[in-house]
Amino acid sequence: MQDFEAIRPYQDAEVPAVMKRLVADEGLNRAVCVFLLPWLAARFPDFARGLIRTYLTCKTRNLTTVQDVQLFFSDYMRRLIEKTIVELSVTGLEHLPTNQTYLYMSNHRDIVMDSCLLNYVIYHAGYDTSRSAVGDNLLSEPYAADLMRLNKSFVVERSATSKRAGYQVLLKTSRYIRHSLEEGASVWIAQREGRSKDGFDRTDPALLKMLALAYRGDIEGFTELAGKIRIVPVAISYELDPCDLRKAHELYLTEEFGSYTKPPDEDLRSIVDGMIGFKGRVHLHFSPPVRGDFEDVESLAREIDRLIVAGLKIFPTQVSAAEHLGLQATSSVKAIASVEAAFQARLDSCPVPEQPYLLASYANVLRNRDELSSPST
Repeated sequence: MQDFEAIRPYQDAEVPAVMKRLVADEGLNRAVCVFLLPWLAARFPDFARGLIRTYLTCKTRNLTTVQDVQLFFSDYMRRLIEKTIVELSVTGLEHLPTNQTYLYMSNHRDIVMDSCLLNYVIYHAGYDTSRSAVGDNLLSEPYAADLMRLNKSFVVERSATSKRAGYQVLLKTSRYIRHSLEEGASVWIAQREGRSKDGFDRTDPALLKMLALAYRGDIEGFTELAGKIRIVPVAISYELDPCDLRKAHELYLTEEFGSYTKPPDEDLRSIVDGMIGFKGRVHLHFSPPVRGDFEDVESLAREIDRLIVAGLKIFPTQVSAAEHLGLQATSSVKAIASVEAAFQARLDSCPVPEQPYLLASYANVLRNRDELSSPST
């Protein structure tokens, strides 16, 4: 049997020791200070960290199972949703029986919130939460790895230095996903490595090839793969992207200078911004499991793309962005004054050379629809 110890989520017996380690972790303490007490942390850091340490000790002392941890996180998710989302809506779950396992595959806009929102809505709809894939590039801090693995995430290793090592990593990931599905645990994975910073949502065929590795010899072709693992395309639509300015800056520098060097703390800042930033309305649409005849991996990828893009909701912010770029667009969704004002404020605060990249990241959702010939929602 494949050894999954280094990548699997934590189990119940490991929770007390991991929680004790987390409460004592200085890195986590500083991060929680920035998240919960930004004003106090900036002016009285020692005092703020002491408060947070006491708070974490008190709040986590009764967490002894993975379910306890997820219920703890769920309460914070509820508060985040109330504070940062005007309306969270869901469609499509009526097509998915709760007694089956699925490979949820979604577009990828936010490092943490995509999978967290998915798990939040399926849990409250009566489904078991999924095991979520997370790249080890996001786990440079030990506490980040502990938090993710406590919350049913498994690690996708991306630091292989040779072709052979890279293949072994892909094979292990594929086998772990198969192992999870056959154990009765659903899995979430993004349709591509890395967030879609420019607003184009496309499935990487290499990801589907990776999924097929564990089934080699047991299935014939991608038609059978799709039927066996029950791929559920999930479209996640944000009216406002809290990281839009950061993404526009990266895209501008990449275009202007040919590359972009990420600051050491950028992923953490993006995670925090994505969690606490105002998002307007958010919509999740679950398609039925993918079915069809797929002659190759590209045809399966195109069908997943079509279903994800068809499920995206067009918000007034995307229409406004398209109009700024001289494009014609419409939406059946009514504008909300506070969201429109927040969008304009973000555009006004964006440096002029970077504004086209910010606008395109919103307007490209409409271009997505045009390219895949899907009717607007």
